[in-house]
Amino acid sequence: MLTDDDREFLESTDWRFETKLDAEFVCLIIYEYPLPGGYASPHADLLLRLPRGFPDAAPDMFWFCPEVLYLGGGVPPATGDRLQFDGRVWQRWSRHLAVAWRPGIDNLQTYLRLIRTDLAAGVPAAVAA
Repeated sequence: MLTDDDREFLESTDWRFETKLDAEFVCLIIYEYPLPGGYASPHADLLLRLPRGFPDAAPDMFWFCPEVLYLGGGVPPATGDRLQFDGRVWQRWSRHLAVAWRPGIDNLQTYLRLIRTDLAAGVPAAVAA
């Protein structure tokens, strides 16, 4: 389901994770994924729905459960849609890659770095201060 390199990367972290198949996706759940400062919770479960051709096929969007809000209760933009998966309701973060995906170069570690950057950059300055 995941490449050996992606599995080795995950196993080198402190994260608890599991993979599941769903239609055309390999679903990766990272439990208690750490969120950067500025969010109401220090962590949430992260769901990635990776296309079966990943990492040669580019990923798109990610989901959290429970929903992730800013400190003070603000709602991050483009997070209004929900997905029912694995008996839970997931908050969709409609994010698309700002850079071109490089098949044969980019991988799960790249994608998680992009997600981390998006999460950190998305916190409003008033909340981050």
